[in-house]
Amino acid sequence: MNISLKYKYSYNKHLRKKGLAVNGLARYLHTLAREYTAMVSNLSKLEEINVLTSGASWAWPEALRYIFRPRGVNLLVAENAAEFVNVIERKRIHTTIVDMDSEESDGLATIKIIRMDYPLLPCILLSSTAGEVLLGKALRLDVFSVIDKPVDMCILQEQLNRLFIKKYNSDIFAERHIV
Repeated sequence: MNISLKYKYSYNKHLRKKGLAVNGLARYLHTLAREYTAMVSNLSKLEEINVLTSGASWAWPEALRYIFRPRGVNLLVAENAAEFVNVIERKRIHTTIVDMDSEESDGLATIKIIRMDYPLLPCILLSSTAGEVLLGKALRLDVFSVIDKPVDMCILQEQLNRLFIKKYNSDIFAERHIV
């Protein structure tokens, strides 16, 4: 018997005395790795996804439902800043989509009010006039993205995908990800 086989045999014998044969140890490590992988993937899966958006007299909420419904994402609608805060207090919201040109309230003012109590909640701002001044204000409020109106739904979906990957490690808004 050569020296390496002799060493391996004595090492296995030693481990067997301890109740840990090499094969058993390998199985144990493999099981731990599987459990860890399952745990990590469960952390990246969101149970209920809620997106809060500004109400609109046009077809905006229905257009959003077209993107959200196949993914099982809940769309909640608020008409003004007070309603935004009220909904956020009652439900876990993953992101907000705020219309700068809302008839009910100014989008930046709404985001300022949200930021008072929920500084880390991601916000996307929609605007028909996304000039340099607006972009600067949005940047100071840590807005995730400013999207020009009329909204290109592909751009919105791309921004939602970036946001959910970055913030929640979820590709729920990836183009290929439809339930």
